[in-house]
Amino acid sequence: MGSTYTIAALGEHRGNLASAVRAAFDEARRIDDFLSNYKPNSELSRINRDAAGGPVIVSQEMADLFSRCFKYSRASEGAFDITVGALMKVWGFYRGSGALPDAWQLAAARSKVGFQNVELDRRNSTVLFLKNGIELDPGGIGKGYAVDRMADILSKAGVSAAFISAAGSSMYAIGAPPDKPDGWPVRIRNPENPAVTLEQIHLRDQSLSTSGTYEKFFEADGQIYSHIMDPRTGMPARGVVSVSVLAPSTLDSEAWTKAFFVNGRDWSVKNSPEGFRVFLCQESRPCGWLP
Repeated sequence: MGSTYTIAALGEHRGNLASAVRAAFDEARRIDDFLSNYKPNSELSRINRDAAGGPVIVSQEMADLFSRCFKYSRASEGAFDITVGALMKVWGFYRGSGALPDAWQLAAARSKVGFQNVELDRRNSTVLFLKNGIELDPGGIGKGYAVDRMADILSKAGVSAAFISAAGSSMYAIGAPPDKPDGWPVRIRNPENPAVTLEQIHLRDQSLSTSGTYEKFFEADGQIYSHIMDPRTGMPARGVVSVSVLAPSTLDSEAWTKAFFVNGRDWSVKNSPEGFRVFLCQESRPCGWLP
């Protein structure tokens, strides 16, 4: 997944902790082998390669993950969409740092995007692409899914205090350190100057994910283009600079950062799920928690 994963785990038995942490990292590697669109033998790559030719049998795990992704797509009015693979390629963010596409290239890529073009048959555990050229890209959910699975491994091993982070942008806290009963301290950075802390929070049995224009971007003709796409227009989303989401699971927090980023402040205020908290930085407006 092109990310560095870290775990801090606390407990009385070092051997048990070490075993649990190793199992959690093994799970992250398994998820990468299962979900990577860079590895030709992964289950996701097989689906991308074959599903336009007919229904492809998928694992129960993949079917469950797709089902959740399509729920995010419907709830976000299409702002979150795992079918953005063609767009990521045409904009140069797949195996590259970004490039401005020609108009005809962009139009061709846009025609291959849309979660409505993927048919998931839960009864038979199959996936079918209704158009040629559809490509699923797990970039918006892969890290979050892996972090949740790692947290589950640790919890089942009896670890009651741990902090898991993927690239510092998707994280989950189990319990709290003994000397910090409020939770694990986490800072929300200024997207324009990461050395500056905008907000410090404490995580306990919940997740925080952040998406920002500073993660991957390029400049062309005086404009900044980030890797966070609006699947409906085919263009990088504009207006928002960064979004941090507090949510019960990391899959939730990571997916919804994309929805809030793409749809903007006003939509986010009206549509944030109950129990979520959203910290948003928008161009020409102060950063802060949404009401």
